[in-house]
Amino acid sequence: MVAVDVPEGAVSADPAGPGALWVDGPVRLARAAAVHVDAADAEPDVASAARALPAADGGDDGAQSVVDGAEDHELLWYATQEIPNLLGPAV
Repeated sequence: MVAVDVPEGAVSADPAGPGALWVDGPVRLARAAAVHVDAADAEPDVASAARALPAADGGDDGAQSVVDGAEDHELLWYATQEIPNLLGPAV
């Protein structure tokens, strides 16, 4: 997730659900305020949640529990100058 600073009025609610937003127009990386990523130990839970999401959206309580489990992991915060380190060595 990339947190960006945008002008007031440039954001609208996304009908996909709470917390989802649309930014009206392109956003340059230079506008980024921070980057939030999962720690490596969250990968299995996040992958399981991604697979379970369609069933959870369909009302499956067990699948919803799997999705909720991924939300138990806190995101790590990185400053924008750390983005190159997150991306790894250039290919």
